[in-house]
Amino acid sequence: MADGRWRELGDGVYVRRHAELDLSTGLVVGDGRCVVVDTRGDAAQGAELAAAVRELTPLPWTVALTHAHFDHAFGTAAFLPCAVWAHPGCARALATDGETDRATWARHYRQEGRPRVAAELEATSIVTPDRLVAQRGELDLGGRRVVLEHLGPAHTDHDLVVHVPDAGVLFAGDLVEHAPGGSFTAESFGPDTVLSGWPAALDRLLALAPQVVVPGHGEPVEPAFVTTARETVAAFAQLRARVESGELDAAAARHLAPGPADVTDAALGLG
Repeated sequence: MADGRWRELGDGVYVRRHAELDLSTGLVVGDGRCVVVDTRGDAAQGAELAAAVRELTPLPWTVALTHAHFDHAFGTAAFLPCAVWAHPGCARALATDGETDRATWARHYRQEGRPRVAAELEATSIVTPDRLVAQRGELDLGGRRVVLEHLGPAHTDHDLVVHVPDAGVLFAGDLVEHAPGGSFTAESFGPDTVLSGWPAALDRLLALAPQVVVPGHGEPVEPAFVTTARETVAAFAQLRARVESGELDAAAARHLAPGPADVTDAALGLG
């Protein structure tokens, strides 16, 4: 249940699920510092998360962003000054697409009848990460190391996972989502998704042998859930290739797809 409370997944490793978009953020605490995984969707939400971190630890923090989408990355200003880690593609996306994403989602919230959320988003400063990890990097938290790793293009071309080996916990961002009744929603597959690369990225994730995987949205899962998600996204990738080659039309692809119509249309680019 997304109740905005901390849940300890291992010694000093926490997840916090938020009612807004059922987003999952993380906190990893070492002996000398801590790392916050994703920062929520605007400055007010980020400030709320920062205050919640201070309920658990007074240690200096750093931020790790799993990707550039607004709900994961637009709350970062509340944590400054601090180092902000991300993939170079995340920094590029925030710099080039952040303003457009902000306008799009502000319009979305106003259409939903939520003008306060829209106004808070419009008032938010978008922070560009200043510590970049193209493939793999390690953070020393004092008595504990945290591994940041890019497993290949998938949900975006710049997904970064946050692995805590000593606790067996991996924060996957939106490489993994735990939607009601399944693995993905239509929003899982956007214009910056690299569907063909997603199965291999999940193979690499599973090869890290985590015991618990924290999805970008929804309840933490075991590796078996990720294996099933990998099969689903591989089926979507195969169907999309067949549609794009002309082997299948849209109706046939929808009939064969392993998900509901809205998810299938998003994954296959059927519009």
